[in-house]
Amino acid sequence: MIDVRVPDEQEGTKAVVRAWLKQIGDAVAENDPLVELETDKVTQEVPAPAAGVLAEIVLDTDAEAVPGALLARISTSAPAQAGVQERRKPISTPSETKALPPGHRPSPVNSEAETRLSPSVRRACLQHGIDASRIEGTGRNGRVTREDVDRAVAAATVVSVGEPATAQPRQFSPDDIPHDRMRLSIAENMVRAVSEAPHVTAVFEADFTAVAAHKAALAARGTKLSYTAYIVKAAAEAMAVAPAINGRWEKDRIAISPTIDIGVGTALGEKGLVVPVVKDAGSLSLEQIGVKLDDLTQRARDGKLERTDVSGGSFTISNHGVSGSLLAAPIILHQGQAAILGIGKLEKRVVVRTVNGRDAMLIHPMAYVTLTIDHRVVDGHQTNAWLKRFVEILEGWPSA
Repeated sequence: MIDVRVPDEQEGTKAVVRAWLKQIGDAVAENDPLVELETDKVTQEVPAPAAGVLAEIVLDTDAEAVPGALLARISTSAPAQAGVQERRKPISTPSETKALPPGHRPSPVNSEAETRLSPSVRRACLQHGIDASRIEGTGRNGRVTREDVDRAVAAATVVSVGEPATAQPRQFSPDDIPHDRMRLSIAENMVRAVSEAPHVTAVFEADFTAVAAHKAALAARGTKLSYTAYIVKAAAEAMAVAPAINGRWEKDRIAISPTIDIGVGTALGEKGLVVPVVKDAGSLSLEQIGVKLDDLTQRARDGKLERTDVSGGSFTISNHGVSGSLLAAPIILHQGQAAILGIGKLEKRVVVRTVNGRDAMLIHPMAYVTLTIDHRVVDGHQTNAWLKRFVEILEGWPSA
């Protein structure tokens, strides 16, 4: 018997078993996707460590999966069970028949397509009267995932036939949005963050004139960079004046990270956000950071991030200004990190500058920048020193 265990690295987030992709008795090949685990950051598939037959499932769907926990056992000698296919066929009785919204009629279920569904997805489809063949799958090879079913349920009002309204303990309106696992995990992390760490926020203002000129000059030569690349580079360089900003709170010490690993909040629309990490940003050039960001951002929006892409961050940036926000004080969501940088909307403002010895009103691209700190780790002096240096780097960016 071969044990299948939860991967050891979870970056402090709680994982749950989202869906089993095989059933007991199924034959599996080595590295076949066996089970999906989900955290607030990513959904990852755990592969079969060896070829054989799935003999036992220890953690069922929705169970908490702590690092190292036993998920299942694979027998390398038992034959596959012939009766497994029968258990995969959906069972439909009059009491389980659901009414769909006007214009939607259930169609016969294709048994071959149904066998590609995980048990969790199949149960959800039966529970809500959803025809899986009408759902566009976003999983590997077009497989329908539990998240796809949740979206389909949210898009339609589903009421049980013959069940009086008074029998329903809770009434949902068509505009209600059911919680998915990512939203619940984000909520839990928010509550934990504000209850455990004393947050203090400092606010500076940054002039992006020099950065905008450099960015335009590179674009004219065919190299297109986002402002976020400049922000990551400046943040990495500013760590030199206050190394504790790149530290972590531990019970017996403040641990300073040996590398500067910067997470960048990436919005996923209604699905919340993820924070892919630019590893060892302090050793990368501006152009290298730009390439890394483009790759991570695209894979985040395509749902193709790996666990390693969102783990190991030592500092986080929230570029909330891209959605129009002028000023915000983001919460330190990643347990143990000392600070999070917030970047407001970049907009033209009237500023006073000294020109030829005289004050002059000019129009420059400006943005508010905030640094929210865990006051257990960092004091006000370090906070302001870091922000001052960060702004100096941006405003003094050399010509291209």
